[in-house]
Amino acid sequence: MAGDLFSDDFRTELTDVSVEIERIHVLANGVARSISSGFRSALTDGKSLQSVIADIGKAFSDLALKAAFKPLEMLAGKALEGLFTGLNPAIIPHAKGGVIAAPTYFPMGGAIGLAGEAGPEAIMPLARGPDGRLGVAGGGGGVNVTFNVTASDARSFAASEAEVSAMLLRAVRRGSRGS
Repeated sequence: MAGDLFSDDFRTELTDVSVEIERIHVLANGVARSISSGFRSALTDGKSLQSVIADIGKAFSDLALKAAFKPLEMLAGKALEGLFTGLNPAIIPHAKGGVIAAPTYFPMGGAIGLAGEAGPEAIMPLARGPDGRLGVAGGGGGVNVTFNVTASDARSFAASEAEVSAMLLRAVRRGSRGS
């Protein structure tokens, strides 16, 4: 976009920084809660200062371990997600035909086929014709043949009726053969 001041890379980096700042905020809140809880229990339960400091140390180490393992946890999660996404690709049906615009692999009777490697390729459904031959299925509609007959009067039209019928029959036979 011409009016855009920031690139997508910059926005991604900014989002990553925002996520890290949020993690630091959560950790800082956890530390503050641990310290307050430790001093509160020292006052209410009569714990020694050494015991309170030991509890705070345990809380810090727990927070540090959680923070250290968080990136590893996220990495493992993304790796598993990528693995399952790779094993379960989107399925795009082509029963009514379609176009393969980029190189695409597909199973092909015990082998692997490749389509679209040299540019877009069409997928066309096949159907058996009345003669039993397999060919590209038609659009489902019939064939329209239009004859315009010009005659000077009804008698001349009646005289050419046999000739027009023969022409129509030849056109239909040619169309059904596919020639």
